[in-house]
Amino acid sequence: MKVDQSRRWKMFAVAGATLALVAGMVSTVPNVYAGGTIKANDDQWISVGMGIRTSFSAKEDGAASGAQWSNDFAVDNARIYINGKIHKYVGFEFNTECFNCPRSGQAAGGPNSNTFGSNSGVGLLDAIGKFEINELVNVWFGRMLVPDSRGELNGPFYHAVYDGFRTPLNPHDFSTNFGAGGSGMYGRDNGVTFFGKVHPGGTHLQYVAGVFTGTRSGLNNGPNQRNSLVYAGRLTWNLLNEEKNPGYYTSGTYYGTLGDILAIAAGGEYQNAAAGSSQNPHAFGSFVSDLLFEKVLPNNNGVFTFNAEYKRYWAGNLASFTTTDTNNIPIFSGTSFTAYALYLFPNEVGIGRFQPYGRYTFVNGVHSTALDEFEGGLNYVISGHNARISTWWRTGNLAPNGGIAQSGFTGVFNGPNNPHQDSFHVALQLQY
Repeated sequence: MKVDQSRRWKMFAVAGATLALVAGMVSTVPNVYAGGTIKANDDQWISVGMGIRTSFSAKEDGAASGAQWSNDFAVDNARIYINGKIHKYVGFEFNTECFNCPRSGQAAGGPNSNTFGSNSGVGLLDAIGKFEINELVNVWFGRMLVPDSRGELNGPFYHAVYDGFRTPLNPHDFSTNFGAGGSGMYGRDNGVTFFGKVHPGGTHLQYVAGVFTGTRSGLNNGPNQRNSLVYAGRLTWNLLNEEKNPGYYTSGTYYGTLGDILAIAAGGEYQNAAAGSSQNPHAFGSFVSDLLFEKVLPNNNGVFTFNAEYKRYWAGNLASFTTTDTNNIPIFSGTSFTAYALYLFPNEVGIGRFQPYGRYTFVNGVHSTALDEFEGGLNYVISGHNARISTWWRTGNLAPNGGIAQSGFTGVFNGPNNPHQDSFHVALQLQY
């Protein structure tokens, strides 16, 4: 479809007016962001917080007719956070999510979601028991993020951009259930994670290793007939200042608050018989390497941030699958790369600072042609990751008609049919 130029400029005008309106609300919006904590002493406390992300998207040829632009509002995430400690070395984390609020790269809802009114479902996201002994040795048990890449460990709220999930996802990202027929949800799985940190030569090296349930199958229904487990791990080397996050979580930017950051990391996963079918099982393996560079420019000239990620996935040969296979799980196999650069202006305009950015993503599947996408956007940073407004424009064939061509089941093997698509987005993120 030929792009409607007048519509495009109207969209940019709307985005600019929205950001200008928020920037001018200095007198009406309080600059206070704090969570609620009940504290008995330093070793016994509980805190409660929340997070929401909501967006508007317009996509070329995305309407029901297939020939007009779509116009959609969405609640991408709605979470409740509960954290605490019951002993000097023992803590817990309990988080919920709206599983019928679709997010980029994640199927909405799931077979076990608790729905009411058939339009929403709040359920368990994380349930973690924590034994945090010292900087070197820590162990978490329960349901948690599987550690392999910065993109996964950022989660949706701590990426440098609003929609960070543009490269192929792991089975526990696009699965819609735990147990038989599933592989976890929202990047989480049930298992145990070990992590710690050492400081060789004044640098900072963090290790993370975990064992998780992974893909599960029923009798003669699915590839994992022997209940093999997922093994995941990650090493992050901070060559300059140390990243400081809860547990083994990460961030895509610190907005200059930690000074200069140079973090190089490598990680991956492996599960025997996680892809394919009961008749033709295949192992799933991944290698991920990512880089974060953040530079606080001298003389109060702002902050430059650069993120890059490379992924290589192995998930068997599609040609070995047959039409008689039951519960076939066709996981993406191939390579991907994404990189983006951001510049945070030093001076506030209204109640926040502007942060323009550019991004490029490339996906090359074994069973599809190469897909790519350019993205240009602008963040209005009010309070770091706690309050941010974003607007961006995308162009490419990575996700035709709003689909998820780069990950999960949808479109992994039909890349040659992916049309070029432009899209426009505005989004709000709040949490405390």
